[in-house]
Amino acid sequence: MGKDKETPEERRERLRQQEWENNPSGSLKDSLNRGANGSLVDLVGSLGWKGTGILILIMIFGFIIYAVFFR
Repeated sequence: MGKDKETPEERRERLRQQEWENNPSGSLKDSLNRGANGSLVDLVGSLGWKGTGILILIMIFGFIIYAVFFR
């Protein structure tokens, strides 16, 4: 598949692989920092739109349940 017809996910992965090849220690540091702090972009990218919607609904319902029982 050419660079013109690749999806955004494939492009991100290709750029990530190129960065790993060019600077493995810098990528390791970035991944350790991202793992420690969490990255919303990676979470949403891995879940897709359905998973993200379900996550938002769970957060809303969790807040409602918290508001009803603990206030």
